[in-house]
Amino acid sequence: MNRLPRRARTAYDLLVARRSALFDLTLAVITTGVEVGLLFNDDTPVRVVPVVLTVLAGTTLLARRRAPFAVLVAACTSAAVLVALGYSPGGAPVVVALASLADLRDRRVSAATLVPTALFLLWASISSLPIPIAAWALGSYLQTRRRYTLALEDRAATLEREREQLDLIAAQRERTAIARELHDIVAHSVTVMLIGVRGARDILPTAPEVAAETLEQVEVSAEQSLAELRRILGLLRTSDSGAQRRPQPSLDQLAGLVAGYRTAGMPVRLQLTGEARPLAGGLELSAYRIVEEALTNVLKHTEPTRVTVTLDYGRTQLDVTVEDDGGGHDRHPSSGGHGILGMRERAAVAGGSLEAHPTAGGFLVIARLPVGDAA
Repeated sequence: MNRLPRRARTAYDLLVARRSALFDLTLAVITTGVEVGLLFNDDTPVRVVPVVLTVLAGTTLLARRRAPFAVLVAACTSAAVLVALGYSPGGAPVVVALASLADLRDRRVSAATLVPTALFLLWASISSLPIPIAAWALGSYLQTRRRYTLALEDRAATLEREREQLDLIAAQRERTAIARELHDIVAHSVTVMLIGVRGARDILPTAPEVAAETLEQVEVSAEQSLAELRRILGLLRTSDSGAQRRPQPSLDQLAGLVAGYRTAGMPVRLQLTGEARPLAGGLELSAYRIVEEALTNVLKHTEPTRVTVTLDYGRTQLDVTVEDDGGGHDRHPSSGGHGILGMRERAAVAGGSLEAHPTAGGFLVIARLPVGDAA
């Protein structure tokens, strides 16, 4: 879908470019015709040399957008040669070139050029002072109008971006409120099911019928909670996030992640200390994502010769360390992504903390995630 606006914009730019070229061609032809008419309006015999000079001066107007100052110099030179040959040019190319210069270049430059151009036209008896002054004023007006239009378009685009950002902020706030509701619903449902299961276990030896009925109620409550959970998750899911087709990654897949970065050319190795054991799914996901984001930052911002990923399984804490020797560069991304902020948020969600800072020769990321007492 994103290709359609780009293609439409490309087609529009091509149309504008062709329209500008057609306008310049028309302007050059009309100016040349007017100048030839003014040159021979007093029954002067038509000569080849003045016509050629006039056509050449008119042809240079095709380059008025790219080099307006050079076009003005060429028009004035052609007029001076015609005057030296005894002809009386009308000065149409000079006037058009002066207006183009005032339209397309800085006003101080065009104003400084106006004075010698007007004096030249007056000295050569080609035109009086009001004509070049009017041409310069017209070009300045066109420049002011164009800049004003561009400013309005830029302001409109800025307001549109701000409106979209406000909409995103409002949507995020709504999703946050829904997430709080989700937490309350899940916590309440799990509590009810836990109480029911414990009660059924206590009365199972003496009253199995009552226990079965209780478990049936727990089953119904679980189904309702699951349906509610799916409904709210559907609201939380953004338009560009599809449903997951595979399980969330865990620490068992960390070796494959490191191997993928090693294949990409990063000299990274994985170290495990302590007694590795299965942990809570959310905690393993947070640890995996922290390592993934840290390695991505290393790949994007540095060219290290050594990167070490260490998992230290403690009795009550998992320490995740990513260290490189690529220099202490700023690892905060300029746009997009989460970077260090995202890693710190993931650590905080897991109940832990994260440190990220430059070292003497590189950068160090340490996440400390509580895992509880395994004893």
